[in-house]
Amino acid sequence: MSNSAKNNVGKRTRALVPTDQCGMAQAIEILGDKWTLYLLREAFYGVTRFDDMREDLKAPRAILSQRLTQMVNDGILERCPYREPGARTRDAYVLTAAGRELALVVIAIMQWGDRHLLEDVNPLKIVDKKTGKPVTISLVSETGRPVPLDRIKAIVREQTK
Repeated sequence: MSNSAKNNVGKRTRALVPTDQCGMAQAIEILGDKWTLYLLREAFYGVTRFDDMREDLKAPRAILSQRLTQMVNDGILERCPYREPGARTRDAYVLTAAGRELALVVIAIMQWGDRHLLEDVNPLKIVDKKTGKPVTISLVSETGRPVPLDRIKAIVREQTK
């Protein structure tokens, strides 16, 4: 699966599966927009209100509204009505169960950015609540042992008819 440090030029000319049968490709269709990823970041930081997201992201109102609606339609966020005293009812946007499962993706992106883009100035750590020790995203075998990227491969499952 990895395109590791070895030169793989000419090794494979086509992807293992077509995009319409690939979970990665289907997820990219939903998550591949920068505003969607920014909104996921906001949601994982606990920011749920439109105006607060808009202020944090400096996003155009129309784009923010469209992306939030799409994320609701895709089952990543859900609307939760709230009302401040003396104001009209508004919607907060909270992660659904499917949205919370994206934590692994979001944390992996954050940790990659911390390692490769911030030069060890990591303003945020992910820690185990119980022990306080740092937690990192990694590939593990079904026995729980870490597996290096150069030791994994993708195999195509046989189709059942």
